[in-house]
Amino acid sequence: MKKNISIFLAVAFFGGTANAQDYIARNANVSLFSHTALEDIKAQNNEALSVLNSATGDVQFIIAIKSFHFEKTAMEEHFNTADYMNSEQYPKSNFKGKVTNLQAVNFSKDGVYPVTIQGDLTMKNTTKPITVKGNITISNGAITAQSTFTINRKDFNVIGESFAQKKIAEQIEITVNCKYDKR
Repeated sequence: MKKNISIFLAVAFFGGTANAQDYIARNANVSLFSHTALEDIKAQNNEALSVLNSATGDVQFIIAIKSFHFEKTAMEEHFNTADYMNSEQYPKSNFKGKVTNLQAVNFSKDGVYPVTIQGDLTMKNTTKPITVKGNITISNGAITAQSTFTINRKDFNVIGESFAQKKIAEQIEITVNCKYDKR
């Protein structure tokens, strides 16, 4: 059932027409990390969906907020409340962008290709432009992508409860790892 929902979301979000240059990652990993002197906060989500078009450089992600899991149950509960991600009202986050230096990537040759991706990140009904650096790796025809970047949580109205402010970093580190399959 979960796989059927993921496929439905992918088709609904990314469009139903398949293109020979499209690659899809159904179980992309997105992790969050916050470090302060008081506490480290880590979360993992292995259910993100992504599409990469190797001909145009278009990249899209959709992430279910409730699919982030934390080491401590209380953190996971707080994360989904209105003070933080408000996952009932805003169940998904998404990114839509483009590889700006697509000409530097040879999808038919093994290698690690540094890329820059520009686009719009939407969380909690707030959309902001971001630019991130990453790598696209081609190995025996398999395509993977990786990026680590930071966002200011308050830019996306992720404030948190007043007593917890010193436990949450202003800058949240996001790491994305994708293994793409031909669509």
